[in-house]
Amino acid sequence: MKDIYEIAKSINIDKKYVIPFGLDKGKIDLSLMDEVKSHKDGKLVLVTAITPTKAGEGKTTCSIALTDGLNEIGVNSLLCLREPSLGPVFGLKGGATGGGKASVIPSEEINLHFTGDMHALTSSINLISAVIDNHIYQGNELGIDPNKIIWKRALDMNDRALRSITINLDDKKAIPHHEEFVITVASEMMAVMCLAKDKDDFIDRVERIVVAYTFDDKPVTIKDLRISNAIYKLMRVALNPNLVQTLEGNPCIIHGGPFANIAHGCNSLIATKLALKLTPIVVTEAGFGADLGAEKFLDIKSRIGGLHPDAVVMVATIRALKLHGGVKFEELENENVEALKIGVANLKRHLENIKKYDVPVVICINHFESDTVNETKALEEFCKENNYEVAYSDAFSKGAKGAVELAKLVMKTLETKESKYHPLYDLKKSYQEKIETICKEIYRAGKVEYTDVALEQLEKYEKLGYKDLPVCIAKTPLSFTDNAKVLNAPDDFTVTIREVRLSAGAGFLVALTGSIMTMPGLPKVPAAVKMQEK
Repeated sequence: MKDIYEIAKSINIDKKYVIPFGLDKGKIDLSLMDEVKSHKDGKLVLVTAITPTKAGEGKTTCSIALTDGLNEIGVNSLLCLREPSLGPVFGLKGGATGGGKASVIPSEEINLHFTGDMHALTSSINLISAVIDNHIYQGNELGIDPNKIIWKRALDMNDRALRSITINLDDKKAIPHHEEFVITVASEMMAVMCLAKDKDDFIDRVERIVVAYTFDDKPVTIKDLRISNAIYKLMRVALNPNLVQTLEGNPCIIHGGPFANIAHGCNSLIATKLALKLTPIVVTEAGFGADLGAEKFLDIKSRIGGLHPDAVVMVATIRALKLHGGVKFEELENENVEALKIGVANLKRHLENIKKYDVPVVICINHFESDTVNETKALEEFCKENNYEVAYSDAFSKGAKGAVELAKLVMKTLETKESKYHPLYDLKKSYQEKIETICKEIYRAGKVEYTDVALEQLEKYEKLGYKDLPVCIAKTPLSFTDNAKVLNAPDDFTVTIREVRLSAGAGFLVALTGSIMTMPGLPKVPAAVKMQEK
């Protein structure tokens, strides 16, 4: 492992801008932006994936692989990833630092406490809740209705017991009321951190956050509570991007980590914009499948941040495509060309969706040992028939050398194809039009239904003047539909919008579909237990 100052030097960051956290990780002081702001932006490559399955796709592994592969062929590139949440680390997924020889290090520290960003976020979120309840307790000068507090407490852990609780039960002076926790990465504070352009923008966004409504239904903001400076003090260090390295010793910035199923799923805008000033090629990823992470990257993050994605890499595995084609998980090791040919419909739909943004897209097949010659041939024939360019990645077992083919394809695409990126929808459209555009154009739903509650909320936000915002749809990542059990590429289904939440600081509306939860639960055998078994 290289010294963190050596990693910084490789992308021309002077030692004075590195805040070390030990020898192997550090933070980049945001003042560096003033020095590099005149630099020309590099090219931006987004890595996304097909609809995820338990067969595994390896999007983060392929993002790391591509960065290592580009550096292997002499192209100076920088990787930008999200920070892992403790929820998935101890829940179903386990770590989020890649795999095999395509990993970022120090993996265990990154997966756990890292540099304390998640703790700073959780503390900031819960400070707001404490101040709200104390304000009511101390006389309630703002007239906050305890039953209209919309700000949620947070914990960076999967804990279904906190989804619905009652607080203030034993305090005669306080008012008991319903409360619920969200996982830290689903909180609006995480979105604010990741969409802020700088310190001043962060404070402005924090002050705009609506935390509750008064008895006469007027919004109450953090500015009204007069605590934005306290929140900034808690978040000051966390706003600096984190610098680590891949196993190959290449630089990686990891900063911010909103979920893509219940939040916008992209690393911080600060990190991405800084990276673009430091190297000719920046590789980044967006969470879950392209219907969630990539859509939100292209319709929310890129629009708010003024980014111009130059290419998209779509990650898939033959195993996952066979599962979409109807093969049982236990039988994925067996050759099944017919199931693969059915399952490629999922890949094709995601590729068609990216083309709606006019950004060049290529396919990366994350190679598994169980892939057979016949299955590989069938997939290549599909790609050829549909004019899709494809490369294979063996970086899991071979490191950078296993990603050279992918790196060369990406460079060829950047050099020969022009991105004419544009968002999917116009912000001037109504919220229902925006929601239905995403549901019908990206998910391929035939119909969108709204509960009475959702319709009332949409009407309320528009009356309050919150118009022209993008929409962040909270949906299961396991299906194009809002039903996690429906695989592959279904058509003409119904999406139900059950609730709409305002994220005024982040600058978008969150539309919750189906049974999506903002506080996940642990599986029957959590990854935390599997750690003990190892």
